[in-house]
Amino acid sequence: MAEGNAQSKYVKFTKEQTDPVEDIQPGELNQPMQLPERKCHECGQTLPESYQPPGDEPWTTGIFGCLEDTESCRTGLFCPCVLFGRNVENLSEDDTPWTRPCICHAVFVEGGLAFAVATALLSGVIDPGTTLLITEGLLFSWWMCGVCTGLFRTNLQKKYHLKNAPCDPCLTHCCMHWCALCQEHREMKGRLADDAAMPMTVINPPPIQEMTSTSPKDNDHYHPSSSSDGTHAQDGNVEVRAL
Repeated sequence: MAEGNAQSKYVKFTKEQTDPVEDIQPGELNQPMQLPERKCHECGQTLPESYQPPGDEPWTTGIFGCLEDTESCRTGLFCPCVLFGRNVENLSEDDTPWTRPCICHAVFVEGGLAFAVATALLSGVIDPGTTLLITEGLLFSWWMCGVCTGLFRTNLQKKYHLKNAPCDPCLTHCCMHWCALCQEHREMKGRLADDAAMPMTVINPPPIQEMTSTSPKDNDHYHPSSSSDGTHAQDGNVEVRAL
């Protein structure tokens, strides 16, 4: 009776149940999986899963804090092209000379302002229709200059994770170009550590020591003695001298 109960615990599968539902080839389940990777937009390196992007920080000085650095204030007021060239040189990583952006700024910005002043002075001589066309061209050129200089401000904000203050970078340069140049110079001057002199410790290397082996013939006339020039060892016929 016990044997009959033991046999009833087993279930007999039919032919349809014993056949595999899907034919799996050897090694099919060991294929590599493509996982999404987070990469840095600036350098392209793979970021860890625990990485959290840093939040945007406020500027260390305000847009109207030009008097906090009188040197950059004077340079930005009388020679804004020079200040812009220095800012580009400090921010660029490919050793761009400051003269190149300085010349571009002088031609398009200062040159455009001089042309606008000349047009205003000769408004009574030039035809009104021509004056209107020149004014439209100057306004468009000023907007393009604001876009180009705003791209530099955008790169500065990306590098130091700065907020859009007081507004969009291009709009900031279009409306407050001179103040924006001075603010960018003060920001890089406060953050760059290249100008700070790092303390250096001078370490002198130890004196060079020379090991020489004496022959048995020379050993008969050699008597060990201690002096300030070197140290002699009788065991092993080895002499150590400091050069």
